[in-house]
Amino acid sequence: MKFHFFEPRTEAHVRKSLGYLEEAKLAWVEHQAAAEHHAALAKMYADRIARIEEEIKNAQQPRSVAARQPPEDTRDELDRPRTESVVVYPARTSR
Repeated sequence: MKFHFFEPRTEAHVRKSLGYLEEAKLAWVEHQAAAEHHAALAKMYADRIARIEEEIKNAQQPRSVAARQPPEDTRDELDRPRTESVVVYPARTSR
């Protein structure tokens, strides 16, 4: 005749191990979701860094001398006094 003194205790250990397994699976799913979220944030910030660096690079490039000085023919126009673009009519006299 065989006695099973430790069988009930074994079932309890298996149930406890199954609970730990379920917790581990849930934690894994949560961490996978968090990892996807952080990967998306990392990509967003990498794109932002690249955009800001490009803006800084463009702002630091020296502008050409031709862009700073107006052409010769427009300089003459700038020196001359401008005429009024709005025509001012004398006030009407009452009849």
